[in-house]
Amino acid sequence: MKAEIVTVTEKITEVLKNKTYDVYLIDLYMPVMNGIQLTKLILQYNPEAIILIYTGFDLIAHYNLLIEAGVSGFISKAATKEQLITAIKCSLREEAVIPLQLLKQLRRVDAQPSTSEGHQELGYITLSDKEQKILEEVSKGLTNKAIAVELSMSQRTVEFHLTNIFSKLGVSSRTEAVMKAREYGLLSIQSVSHE
Repeated sequence: MKAEIVTVTEKITEVLKNKTYDVYLIDLYMPVMNGIQLTKLILQYNPEAIILIYTGFDLIAHYNLLIEAGVSGFISKAATKEQLITAIKCSLREEAVIPLQLLKQLRRVDAQPSTSEGHQELGYITLSDKEQKILEEVSKGLTNKAIAVELSMSQRTVEFHLTNIFSKLGVSSRTEAVMKAREYGLLSIQSVSHE
């Protein structure tokens, strides 16, 4: 198996040395080399490459890794032929290509400490749909047990997601999480006005 991996990698490297393409459409999950590894390899030979990740999997878990690797956009395998062509054309015009569902889940929050001029640099976090729903229930004052019943999940699952929310927001309590979420617009208008 190791010899097979070396052979495939050598073949890919040989192609990249001798040929460039306008757009690289790469599957995220492939045998031997995944989409992130291949993206990095392509960019070693062609730093200006336009790389689109083509996948049927949820991108949220991999979003930051993919952006850091240098991808130019994402296309779902569920996309129609027209959507695929449009996404490729957009990428050639140096426009971002990102599914609307993923775009909606990107939230702007304070991620960096204040700079020397006293301004704060803003970063981005991603809340999953479950985390968003749990955060909204927390803002209503529901206990973990009540949230579990309300959202039809185990209390342990609620606690797991709360831990992730706290980590993403850089807080250590439910009250801080709600305050920070309000400050950065992470709570829907309905949940904020509910109280």
